[in-house]
Amino acid sequence: MMRASGILLPVSSLPSKYGIGCFSAEAYEFVDQLVRAGQKYWQILPLGPTGYGDSPYQSFSTFAGNPYFIDLEAFVKAGYLEESDCENCDWGGSESYVDYEKIYNSRFRLLRKAFENYDCEGDPEYQKFVEENAAWLEDYSLYMAIKDSLNGISWIEWPKELKNREKDALAEAGEKLAKEVGFYCFQQYCFFKQWTELKTYANEKGVEIIGDVPIYVAFDSADAWAQPELFQFDENNLPVGVAGCPPDAFSATGQLWGNPLYDWEYHKKTGYAWWTRRMANCMKLYDVVRIDHFRGFDEYYSIPYGDKTAEFGHWEKGPGMGLFRTLEKNLGKLDVIAEDLGLLTDSVIEMVEESGFPGMKVLQFAFDENEDSPYLTHRYERNCIVYTGTHDNETTRGWFRNLSQHDRNFARAYIGCEGKHETAAVWSMIRAAMSSVADRCVIPVQDYLCLGNEARINEPSTLGDNWKWRMKKGQLNETIIQKIYKMTKLYGRLVKEETEEKEKTEADREKISDK
Repeated sequence: MMRASGILLPVSSLPSKYGIGCFSAEAYEFVDQLVRAGQKYWQILPLGPTGYGDSPYQSFSTFAGNPYFIDLEAFVKAGYLEESDCENCDWGGSESYVDYEKIYNSRFRLLRKAFENYDCEGDPEYQKFVEENAAWLEDYSLYMAIKDSLNGISWIEWPKELKNREKDALAEAGEKLAKEVGFYCFQQYCFFKQWTELKTYANEKGVEIIGDVPIYVAFDSADAWAQPELFQFDENNLPVGVAGCPPDAFSATGQLWGNPLYDWEYHKKTGYAWWTRRMANCMKLYDVVRIDHFRGFDEYYSIPYGDKTAEFGHWEKGPGMGLFRTLEKNLGKLDVIAEDLGLLTDSVIEMVEESGFPGMKVLQFAFDENEDSPYLTHRYERNCIVYTGTHDNETTRGWFRNLSQHDRNFARAYIGCEGKHETAAVWSMIRAAMSSVADRCVIPVQDYLCLGNEARINEPSTLGDNWKWRMKKGQLNETIIQKIYKMTKLYGRLVKEETEEKEKTEADREKISDK
């Protein structure tokens, strides 16, 4: 694999006129900025529709897209909305942060208006989309329509006949809520049409998308409601156990994620059919797929359902390489990044090695008291992807500020920025990542902008103030872009130039052999 680099920026964090980043002109502009900066990758977070807490890792569907990301200006151009419709909405008072409550109210009002003005029946492209995606779209759209009709409560609290998907009850709900079901189908059609156009634009410019796939699905999701057999549920469709992580140095009570656990025996019996469908969908949406919490495929932490902390869970064996051998057999070679962070057992390390997938190195994790971390750059192998930090970490500037004196001194000595100001320290961290032997290097845009923790994306195990940060228009300016380009070139990560040089070398060899 050729050396290359990219930038991590969630779609929601793009600048936009209407409260949240989306597939608008600003997204295309960002792709152009990546090209000018010599970057090959744009890494994003999961694209699914978000619910309570606004986390992209707790989505109403593993197959559906987030309607917040639909470009409203495209509706104006198509005549489904007036520009005044968009401008007269309350999108929140900040350029730098998403106000999800206002976004929800404004977006859905406009999406409904666009739906009213759109002729679904008369558009063969729409009809084709609905038909081709029926396997998940029908369940998702009905699930959301029922959910809306019951004031948003979780499916586990629905009337028994709907909760248990009794045939007559589903048919009646489908008929009664037909318009609402159509509305959700329309959203998905618009989402996938716009995303496909944006991804095609990026690919034509030489930029690949690194997508993010959570290992688990949300309990309150169309997936859990429509296919309870996929999960460890009891006779009442309640989870036997839920996902999380045990107590560690970062959390005395562990992490309680609350996602339902897979019934891996069932998945194995079906030849991992659902996982094959899921990954096939991901490979259409993205060029490279980062699988979150890769350890969970080797063994997973099961916490009794109803527990308030993760203290009393236990480890169970996962599907291991059997799943990935099946996926490769069904789908061909997968371009996957294994999120292998945290405490890793020998069996996890062996599974990552056997898979051949690159693991992750987070430079912020390198600097601690033992001064012998596997995240120090001199210990890397080529087959990995290095980050200064991820969406779950502090920004590098914020991290520097919060380090102990010992760790800060060690970090500064290692990356060569002793006695220099914070901005220089941030760029030294970027330089350390870029100059490493790692085949791929991805830097969060906040680090290139040298922002503090006011720009942090997520603080794990907290609720209510995450997933909000947005980049302001013009913040990633040409000076920074050129600085990124120069560093990318300096450390041999300009894919285009390398390709051209390779082609020139091969052409020269052919000339010699012809002689």
